[in-house]
Amino acid sequence: MPNSVYEFAKSNGFEEAEFYQFFASFEQIEQDFFKQMFNYTFSMIQKSDDYEAYDAKQKLSVFYFTFFEVATANRSFVNYLLVQEKNKLKSLSKLKSLRTSYLEFAKAILENPIKSDIERFNKVQSRVLVEGAWAQFLAILKYWLDDTSPNFEKTDVFIEKSVKASFDVLYNVPFESVLDFGKFLWKEKMNM
Repeated sequence: MPNSVYEFAKSNGFEEAEFYQFFASFEQIEQDFFKQMFNYTFSMIQKSDDYEAYDAKQKLSVFYFTFFEVATANRSFVNYLLVQEKNKLKSLSKLKSLRTSYLEFAKAILENPIKSDIERFNKVQSRVLVEGAWAQFLAILKYWLDDTSPNFEKTDVFIEKSVKASFDVLYNVPFESVLDFGKFLWKEKMNM
């Protein structure tokens, strides 16, 4: 990382003002990288003829699997951007633009599990639902960053089980998938 935009522009043979036509800072470039990963993922999944027919659970799963394939193709850079920071909040700030896009996506596909005529209740419920989806995304990201399995196979299992468990808890409330997900996490923790 260059010390300044001036230094970066000078070493690459352009004027500093040209940089500012596109970005305000290096941090904004990092944020934009993650947003572009989201945009690329979303455009890829929408190309599927079957995507529109998927239910919310399938759409979320397909998004996660595709996003982490894209992330894997850029793993060294993603790892560099997120793991280099000692301050974990600064790492999270790099996901700010991605978060905005992801929350819009989640809001568009997730339905409130409790139907109500009270508008304020519906807004709060929707907000909790999409924030919970964001927390799930961050948990998957953290798991993927720490995953050492070949081809990140355990991340795929984590995605599958966490999506199934979260939808079962929200929409069906059976205990079996939550227990299955818990067992998976327990076994993983014990193996570390």
